[in-house]
Amino acid sequence: MLLSEFDFDLPKRLIAQNPPERRTDSRLLVADETIVDANFHQIFNFLKSGDLLVMNNTRVIPARLFGHKESGGKVEIMIERLLNDKQVLAMIKASRAPKIDSFITLENGDKAQILSKESGFYTLDFVTDSLLELLDKVGHIPLPPYIERDDEKDDLERYQTVFAHKEGAVAAPTAGLHFDDDLIDQLAQQGVDHAFVTLHVGAGTFQPVKADKITDHKMHSEYFEIDQSTVDKINQTKANGGRIIAVGTTAVRSIESAAKSGQLKSTKGETDIFIYPGYKFKVVDMLITNFHLPKSSLLMLVSAFIGRDRMFEIYRHAIENDYRFFSYGDAMLLKNKS
Repeated sequence: MLLSEFDFDLPKRLIAQNPPERRTDSRLLVADETIVDANFHQIFNFLKSGDLLVMNNTRVIPARLFGHKESGGKVEIMIERLLNDKQVLAMIKASRAPKIDSFITLENGDKAQILSKESGFYTLDFVTDSLLELLDKVGHIPLPPYIERDDEKDDLERYQTVFAHKEGAVAAPTAGLHFDDDLIDQLAQQGVDHAFVTLHVGAGTFQPVKADKITDHKMHSEYFEIDQSTVDKINQTKANGGRIIAVGTTAVRSIESAAKSGQLKSTKGETDIFIYPGYKFKVVDMLITNFHLPKSSLLMLVSAFIGRDRMFEIYRHAIENDYRFFSYGDAMLLKNKS
């Protein structure tokens, strides 16, 4: 299977640069036997009592930092992962690569020492009592590279789900951005329950696949966890004939990683699961997701879920009908083809 089989042309005007005024104002494309154009606040019309929404409760940290090297040269730091209370893995943009053991001074005067570099990532040690407090003071929300503007105050809230709880992501699980508390409550009253997994989304989620043969692609590893209460809810839903609806590709990857053995188990650790056409889904029945980048691993996951031809049929419909794409864009509700 070749990378070129997952390419498409997208008019730049359809790449959403800002979120809608209200979360649930997004459009919703529903693909079952037919394609239905709806609004996200109407999603309860397509779900039923006994269904279970599985959501990713990771919280985006202000992972973009600016400062300067000891030489005075400007530096941009993009945190990839929190290692502990003071250390991170990060990418660094600078006119010249900073030296190991040197210090970077941040905008507020705090410092970070460069300890090492491996596989393109630097290990940084921050001279601070609380790294998360430091990030809250001087960090910027790490908007994706296709959003061609600086982060703004509103992004602190809108590039975050209303159920974000566990800090550690450097990109939002964007399918969850369409939900507000009222909609979640409304669905609960209808009998649609919800449960949570955690997957700390890394910056690698925006990286296109580069290998000509997609089976040669190596996924970046991300931390995830799924606890016993979520496992129990999923198993009970299945036993009762309900559907498991993953809210986003990160929820899919978490659930399917925890079910790798064929049986869903409470799990925490690293996952680099790569889902592409031919994969047999063990747990997930339906998927709520945004529209994804050409040649991306997420597009391949959607192709595995509904079929590549069907995926392109849906994307053509979305482009012809001016759906908004990517992180701040619109959503789809998809049914597993198997």
